[in-house]
Amino acid sequence: MKKVLKILGIAVLAIVLLIVIAIVYVNSAFPKVDPAPELTIQSTPELVARGEYLANHVAVCMDCHSTRDFSKFSGPPTPGTYGKGGDRFDQSMDMPGVFYAKNITPFGISRYTDGELFRVITTGVTKEGKALFPLMPYPYYGQMDDQDIHAIIAYLRTLPSIENEIPDAEPDFPFNIILKTIPVNASPQKRPEKTDIIAYGKYMATFSGCVECHTPVSGGQIIPEMAFSGGREFPMPGFMLRTPNLTPHKSGLGEWTEDMFLTRFKSYENSEQPVAMGEFNTLMPWTMYAGMDTTDLKAIFAYLKTVEPIDNTVVRFEPTGE
Repeated sequence: MKKVLKILGIAVLAIVLLIVIAIVYVNSAFPKVDPAPELTIQSTPELVARGEYLANHVAVCMDCHSTRDFSKFSGPPTPGTYGKGGDRFDQSMDMPGVFYAKNITPFGISRYTDGELFRVITTGVTKEGKALFPLMPYPYYGQMDDQDIHAIIAYLRTLPSIENEIPDAEPDFPFNIILKTIPVNASPQKRPEKTDIIAYGKYMATFSGCVECHTPVSGGQIIPEMAFSGGREFPMPGFMLRTPNLTPHKSGLGEWTEDMFLTRFKSYENSEQPVAMGEFNTLMPWTMYAGMDTTDLKAIFAYLKTVEPIDNTVVRFEPTGE
């Protein structure tokens, strides 16, 4: 019996040692991405304008990186807060820890070179070599045309600087170890021609991060086989909000026409609809996406009509009494 216990003790000790070695290795070897490129972006009015369009109406960077005014429908960014950061995402939202949207005004990014900004946007690795939680959708931005990322950087450099210190993220164990392994090198692609409507629509849908909110999650990560099928939960004061199905199944966009899709977005252009506390509201940044070019919206709709249809009837709004 003593011999058996001794063998078990040695085995347990060996397992613990292997775990410690693995943790030390991951901490020292990851994130494993290339160094920031040597890059100096030549800013022009045209490049800044493109970046402003992408940051506010496509990638909607200002959705998370500003203070949203939820006294109005869809919580448009409050003037004077663009890029200041501070949004908190925690375990109550099915996150594996506590994470914050960073300050992306010059106050928060002036210490970054253009190359370092390019790397953090496209790989999720900071100037100091830390890995960001992919709620910041760098896996998608890493697939974008370099020129579009350059445009966003050029625009961010023009934002009014807002002094706002953001707390460090606090990922839970063991996700704090796993997080280091998530970033990979970017795999940029050339932006497709608008005439190639499906390819261009996929590009713009990826840039917009549609799949991120419109897919169920587990542990803060989307479930790939349920892509675009909706059902991701977002708790709001007094009710639970769930995202709709965007696949071409009849429980999603199956019976939608292009005109219906465009009208849905454009109806929120220049909208300032007030919403009282406790009344129905949404996290979907309709007023930001409403500024998207009609050609881009048409392409996204055309692409969504080609994704795999998934039967998923979503109860989009459910009172919780909280």
